[in-house]
Amino acid sequence: MIASERLRIVGNWRNTLSPTGNAGDAIFRGLMFFAAFLILLVVVAMMFGLAGQAMLSIRRFGPYFIFGREWDTVNENFGALPFIYGTIISSALALLLSVPFSLGIAIFLVEQAPRLIARPITFIVELLAAIPSVVYGLWGIFVLAPFLRVHLEPPLARYLGWLPLFKGPITGIGLLTAGIILAIMITPIISAVVRDVLAAVPDSQREAALALGATKWETTRVVLVNAAPGIAGAIILGLGRALGETMAVTMVIGNRPAISLALFEPSYTIASVIANEFTEATKDLYLSALVELGLILFLVTFFVNAIARLLVWNVTRKSGTVGAAV
Repeated sequence: MIASERLRIVGNWRNTLSPTGNAGDAIFRGLMFFAAFLILLVVVAMMFGLAGQAMLSIRRFGPYFIFGREWDTVNENFGALPFIYGTIISSALALLLSVPFSLGIAIFLVEQAPRLIARPITFIVELLAAIPSVVYGLWGIFVLAPFLRVHLEPPLARYLGWLPLFKGPITGIGLLTAGIILAIMITPIISAVVRDVLAAVPDSQREAALALGATKWETTRVVLVNAAPGIAGAIILGLGRALGETMAVTMVIGNRPAISLALFEPSYTIASVIANEFTEATKDLYLSALVELGLILFLVTFFVNAIARLLVWNVTRKSGTVGAAV
């Protein structure tokens, strides 16, 4: 009786630790839960830490900080609108240039290319994503900017100069250059995620379309319709990368806090102004204003990436490959 009672107590103790009765499983589960919870704590700590450091600027300027157009470090009058404008326009231009190429690359690799060709192209695309940002910036200064200044911007100004977008000094440095650099940088990310999303679409849908007499292009259209939420998520994920890019944009955008419709004009982004001026912020209000810019960028990129992950997960979950594209 005593022995059986001891066995029953030990068994109950093991079941308490783990539903399978294995103490190792319970320990492993606890460690994994702690790791996941730690990430959540880090995000929350970053958010509250930035908010605390930015409180001086928040109390001083309030909503004016977001809509103010002046950035006067001498008189300590700070407005973030020029940086928000530069961030949005450069990122939107990057998406406009990148999305068609990214979709074309992904469709070709999944639906058209033989495996012998698809593998090396996939490797090259992924290699572009691994190049450091500062290398893109150097290439933009010494190669892209002179090319735009000599070969692209003069024809645009000559034939389309009647549009506000193509006015201003032709220097090769400005919003247009920053948008092209960002487009090159986010193309590997968008194409890689779209490729995984297209691959996650069940082959039964392709076979059904072909069985009904659809052409290869019509079958691809069926696949694109079914993968639309995941493709949207990939685009938003690329947008999140473009919003937070720092070094490459800083080196080619011109770094002038001004709002102008002309793509040839210099501009500024939130990430760029933080990188450029953080070491110069010797006054408390100046430093707090830069931190508030960082808080705005953090919140925007956090929600943009969260939406992108949810859209991609929605597609991969349906095909039984949860997380394949994430």
